[in-house]
Amino acid sequence: MTATMAMPLSVQFAYLFMLSLPIACVAWTVTHEEVFREPRDWCKDKSQNCQALIPRKFFYLFTCEYCFSHYVAALFLLITRFQMLYSGWRGYLIAWFALVWVANVYMSFFNRLRLDIKHEHVAIAVEQTKVEDQPPASPIHKP
Repeated sequence: MTATMAMPLSVQFAYLFMLSLPIACVAWTVTHEEVFREPRDWCKDKSQNCQALIPRKFFYLFTCEYCFSHYVAALFLLITRFQMLYSGWRGYLIAWFALVWVANVYMSFFNRLRLDIKHEHVAIAVEQTKVEDQPPASPIHKP
């Protein structure tokens, strides 16, 4: 029996939710953040303009957080040797898909949070523009 099988299911779930955080972070950063914009734009161009199917699909991986998270999760499995429910290749397979799924749930929550924050900033800017565009109140003259 391997160390994974000796691990209680609750501990396996704790590992699942904790390991999914850095997977989501890496996948989101590479596929969305400004620091990787130039390589991502180059990959996007290659994914749309390469003649052969395999290069098109390869370069697309760096533009899609869902696709890229599979490769990041596989890398994390190589590093951590995390397995779920079963030992051996079945445990790795289940852990791989579970990590990808939870990481993508995290990224969806993060994306929604960013949209809500952006919406609040736009609403505040519109409100400030309305206040700034109002003419100054005229002084009240008493006779």
